[in-house]
Amino acid sequence: MHNRVLQLNDPYAHLEDGENVKWHSQGRWPCSWVSLPDPPSPPFVAAYRLRFDLVEPAQIRAHVSADERYDLFVDGCRIGRGSGRGSPAHWYFETYELNFTAGRHLIVARVWTLGKFAPYAQMSIEHGFILGAEGEFLPMLSTGLAGWEAKRLGGYAFSINPMTAIAGAQEEIDGEKYDWDFETGAGEGWTPVAVLEAGSDGRRRKCHPLCHLLHPAPLPPMLDIAFPPGRARHAADLPAQSDPGKTPIRNADHQVELTLAWQSMLEKRQPFNVPAHRRIRILLDLEQYVCAYPLLVVGKGLGARLRLSWAESLFVEPPPSTGRSAKGHRGEIENKYFAGPGDVFCPDGGGLRRFAPLWWRAGRYLELLVETGAEPVTIMELHLQETRYPLEMDARIECSDKRWNNIVPNAVRALQMCAHETYLDCPFYEQLMYSGDTRLAALATYVISGDDRLPRKAINVFYNSRLPCGATQSRYPCRGGQLIPSFSLWWIGMVHDFAMWRGDMAFIRGILPAVRMLVEWLLGYCNADGLIQNGDGTSKDYFGWNFYDWVPAWRSGVPPDGDHGVSSLLNWHYVLATRLASELESMAGDAAYADRMRAISAAHAKIVHEAFWDERRGMFADDLKKNHYSEHAQCLAILSGQLDDKMLALTGQALIKEKYLRRTTISFTHYYFEACRLVGCMDLFFARLGLWEDAVRSGLKTLPEWPEPTRSDCHGWGAHVLYHYFALILGIRPASFGFETVHIRPQLGPLSMARGRMPHPAGQIEMEARRVANRIEGVILLPPGISGTVEYQGATQRLSGDGRNEFSLG
Repeated sequence: MHNRVLQLNDPYAHLEDGENVKWHSQGRWPCSWVSLPDPPSPPFVAAYRLRFDLVEPAQIRAHVSADERYDLFVDGCRIGRGSGRGSPAHWYFETYELNFTAGRHLIVARVWTLGKFAPYAQMSIEHGFILGAEGEFLPMLSTGLAGWEAKRLGGYAFSINPMTAIAGAQEEIDGEKYDWDFETGAGEGWTPVAVLEAGSDGRRRKCHPLCHLLHPAPLPPMLDIAFPPGRARHAADLPAQSDPGKTPIRNADHQVELTLAWQSMLEKRQPFNVPAHRRIRILLDLEQYVCAYPLLVVGKGLGARLRLSWAESLFVEPPPSTGRSAKGHRGEIENKYFAGPGDVFCPDGGGLRRFAPLWWRAGRYLELLVETGAEPVTIMELHLQETRYPLEMDARIECSDKRWNNIVPNAVRALQMCAHETYLDCPFYEQLMYSGDTRLAALATYVISGDDRLPRKAINVFYNSRLPCGATQSRYPCRGGQLIPSFSLWWIGMVHDFAMWRGDMAFIRGILPAVRMLVEWLLGYCNADGLIQNGDGTSKDYFGWNFYDWVPAWRSGVPPDGDHGVSSLLNWHYVLATRLASELESMAGDAAYADRMRAISAAHAKIVHEAFWDERRGMFADDLKKNHYSEHAQCLAILSGQLDDKMLALTGQALIKEKYLRRTTISFTHYYFEACRLVGCMDLFFARLGLWEDAVRSGLKTLPEWPEPTRSDCHGWGAHVLYHYFALILGIRPASFGFETVHIRPQLGPLSMARGRMPHPAGQIEMEARRVANRIEGVILLPPGISGTVEYQGATQRLSGDGRNEFSLG
């Protein structure tokens, strides 16, 4: 059995002589990157092989990386994938424990470099592969030392579907040109590799060429389990020249015998035969949203083309290239249109052929279009292998409002589908990690899982994304830069969340310099009135896309005057972020920086208050002319922590009573919910849950990007509703750094009962709360050694981690 293991440090640091090694050679690995002798321009796919003999059984630790990606095979079986998403300065390697018997063995790596056809999230320096073994096996197995061979693999072609261009290319595999059985080392054309530069440890190598700076992969392997291939909802012949994308699914065209034959193949492994000169379409409903590697096993079929396409939903009308079109109920297919990216497989007429794309696909529906030539084709198997981060629901939610029974599964699935080697905004359209999305996904992760490795990596990735000005990029890793100032500020919130919910002071102290730079960066955009201005006609004219929320009335999600001018949202947000920064500095024990951040927050709050408060309407405006008003501005002012009790009450009343404010959509509703908590209005919270109910009623299995008609059917930011069940309804929150103490303030609203269990760094917190007349009664169990308080309507009771805490307050 071969296993992926987590490696914490440079595996070769112990080989260096600390007294004699030259400073510019520190961190050099004793093995090298290798490449094809004459690599072509991307896109291309290559294979690397090494045959070796062992005289006795051995356990060998090997460290592997590639640019851009690799599959690793040992003795013909795939054992791993990588390299995990990173950047050139933080390029990850995976570590494997390889267990061999005595005898002859084979290691093969398939490595692909797609260039402009790669996902935006895939960064690159140059094509290459590296494998470094440890101990006595270093010279026997390592690239640059052992007798590795390479060849370019044929049969691959790549194209971009405009709908999902950001997520990368779709593939066409020509079976007549494909190098079948390359993973067993078979075939001609293998030649000795070209040796490139030595591997470089990213933390110790201080003088280096432009190269991959290697860091241990911080995450475990992605989930790798079989997923049911669904059921056929529609099967029909298609005329030879018809466009499937413009041919609706109609029950009148449905052929029952095709459907039955397909289901027999799926369920009973009966071959599915498509005669010569036939063109058929089969629509499969997976009945759940999934990210998976598909595998299609076929026989014969020379001259045939099989296209396996994916979609989140069918469309009411043929959609434009953006995919932004009405979809209706997601479970309905009648008279609707399929549109989505697809991979094409062209059999060579041989025996069993296993066709699979290099990368995973996402969605709920699959369309298989089979076009045969003079030879029939036989489909033996369609297999799906689900992939995602191994994030599971290690929490329990139960309450008197049965809506949560439907909301929770959708939220958990959305979070899982947007959690991979990084968090993703969406698995179908972009597969990019945005800091604004990720903050909300990380909060949801904290309340359902004790595993904080993915949030930790996310914080580090954005730390590494910083521009010379100090701003974090809005999405990273990404081979195209983008700056969203609000997302940089949300990243400060993400760091603060980690400090409170998980702790690790050494980690936080390492991040704080970047927080300080962010604060100073935006401070430099203050105009003569002291307000942050986007586009002031100076050398600092424009600082990026000032996105806040997909409000229909806002252009590209930007509030009034947000692109070129002064927006109250960004200014209040800056007040909030600097307050959080001051708290981080206090936790880290730096009083001077804490005082500075606190002073910036208070001073800026005074200026923003005077500029945007509308006394007549009793609320904060979005713009200086006071023509526009939103829930967003009121929420950020409330959350800033800089309003006195009178202003907090007035702003809360505006949020509660004003009917003509621009409303938050799914993502920013997190901050709306947080504001509801502070002004004590749970009616607003439960009313706004309609956004999540709508998703259930629409037949979604996950959560959408924005209210209908949405682009993405699966956006992880909507999973913040899980956080609010625990942190708002049950009211469980950290009271100090690292959740070392707990403060619980339940707000049941219309609920008569709510109970739950959630992970804590020291164990589990369990709680049940019931409304009894005007009181709240219940039970709280804290992990051993954790203390805290429970509060309701001003009354407080102390809690201990020594056993069962019963409470009755009101």
